[in-house]
Amino acid sequence: MAYGNSSIDQYRKSAVTTASPLQLVIMLYDGALRFIETATEALESGDRFKQNHASQKAQKIVTELMACLDMQRGGEVAQNLFALYSFVYNRLVEANLEDRSDYYAQAGKVLSDLKVSWVHLESAQREGRTPTLEPNHAA
Repeated sequence: MAYGNSSIDQYRKSAVTTASPLQLVIMLYDGALRFIETATEALESGDRFKQNHASQKAQKIVTELMACLDMQRGGEVAQNLFALYSFVYNRLVEANLEDRSDYYAQAGKVLSDLKVSWVHLESAQREGRTPTLEPNHAA
């Protein structure tokens, strides 16, 4: 059964309005990673318009992640995230300007690694346990 765009939009709106703050952050990571993948595929196929569009969408999401940081209360963690987001943002701009798929890959790797931590934190919170800082064994 095919669903119209309005059904998909309704589902997305419902998912966002019922999500926890941590789930929203994870959704932002998912969106950025999806746009980075789209930009990379467009670069490889020579579709510069699609590449630019997807790259700019990913950049906007990273900008939103940066804007959401509470630098006063977040301390060193917020400062470190800001530095990582700045690196990702710059890599996305450079990848788009210089047509460098390796730069897209670097940006995607940083976001993927960070997303693992956010997923771990969200899972711990949902289960009512204190999250532990464990090394990422998947890296």
